[in-house]
Amino acid sequence: MALEYRSTEAFLKPDVVYGSKLVSKFINNLMKKGKKSLAEKTLYGALELVKKRLPDKGSLDVLETAVNNVKPLVEVRSRRIGGATYQVPIEVQRRRQLSLAFRWIIQAAKAKKGRTMAQRLADELADACKKQGAAYTKRENTHKMAEANKAFAHFTW
Repeated sequence: MALEYRSTEAFLKPDVVYGSKLVSKFINNLMKKGKKSLAEKTLYGALELVKKRLPDKGSLDVLETAVNNVKPLVEVRSRRIGGATYQVPIEVQRRRQLSLAFRWIIQAAKAKKGRTMAQRLADELADACKKQGAAYTKRENTHKMAEANKAFAHFTW
């Protein structure tokens, strides 16, 4: 009997406020030590702040645009070939793109100090929506590294 792989996406319920699975996934990535209500409060607070800063766009649209702007298309992986280690550019799978985008946005928000997490997250989401900020810079650096190492793309298998 073969084991079936079940995606966690099949079990994921949309969040209660926006009815979006993307928001639900973001909350789960933001959560620390199982404190989901705190993660929800932080994200919903950040989305309210974003709505006040960018009144012409909906807060859910800003989140989707920010995540799409930060998602990497290619990344580099180390490959050891004949005693030498090469940085080989590889296309990123869709699920990994999403998880990297969430991780980079949250890390960039945590790196800023002096304000509440909701305010820092709102700043980072607004910046990522405008193709600015630390998370977007991280994506651009990843793409530049892949571009610089595309000569080793034939080592992909």
